[in-house]
Amino acid sequence: MIIAHSKQELEEIIAPLKEEGRTIGFVPTMGALHAGHLSLVDLARRHADKIIVSIFVNPTQFAPHEDFDAYPRDLEGDAAKLDTAGVDIVYAPRETDIYPDGKDITVKAGAMAKGLEGDFRPTHFDGVVTVVHRLFSQVQPDVAVFGEKDFQQLQVIKEMAAAERLSVEIVGGLIARDEHGLALSSRNAYLSAEELEIARKLNKILRHCAEEIARGRAVETATQEAENALLEAGFDKIDYVRFWQGRVLAAAFLGRTRLIDNIAA
Repeated sequence: MIIAHSKQELEEIIAPLKEEGRTIGFVPTMGALHAGHLSLVDLARRHADKIIVSIFVNPTQFAPHEDFDAYPRDLEGDAAKLDTAGVDIVYAPRETDIYPDGKDITVKAGAMAKGLEGDFRPTHFDGVVTVVHRLFSQVQPDVAVFGEKDFQQLQVIKEMAAAERLSVEIVGGLIARDEHGLALSSRNAYLSAEELEIARKLNKILRHCAEEIARGRAVETATQEAENALLEAGFDKIDYVRFWQGRVLAAAFLGRTRLIDNIAA
């Protein structure tokens, strides 16, 4: 496995692959890798000859009050996991490789960014599509894989790729969960043992909500009942429980940790 620490190093590695006609599968990450990320690597491998994983904690998708500085960083540990997973290239760029002219937002998210996360993190998706667009231009992937846990983000990126007429296929990977159904997330590491027990109820409550909607229960009634159930379960604050694009999506806080999940209805 090769680790590229700069845009120039990456270009030197990719050039011969393109000349040979190799297809590139790309998995963008912010590091703090877990089994969910590795499942996306496995999915990418089914679509391409060579796999590139980026590790870059993107400052433009964090609001001032969010956890950019506290976000876990362990390049050595992450690289070891990716090497074991058979990744060909890790791209760990410097901030100046991605933002050479300062942290400007150069791509705006489209209609899919409205509501849900867009209401509570109004600048988030502009930062996401900006960094993804820049990574695409550097990595030049044929296929890029994103997890369905961030379901709205997946739709936002698909919309951006279509609007920008990018020649990359966007593929969604199923949500990886622990044995209790909790969606795997780097932020789960912030949870205490007591909070972890509460967090594992999120999936069950959303699944019940989705089943109720599928049976014909009114969406507003089902989602309000799910919000109430989350508060009763011990969640401290609910940003939303919504039915959108055929799924029930939720964002809820345990202490300062914000968890998201979604279930198809």
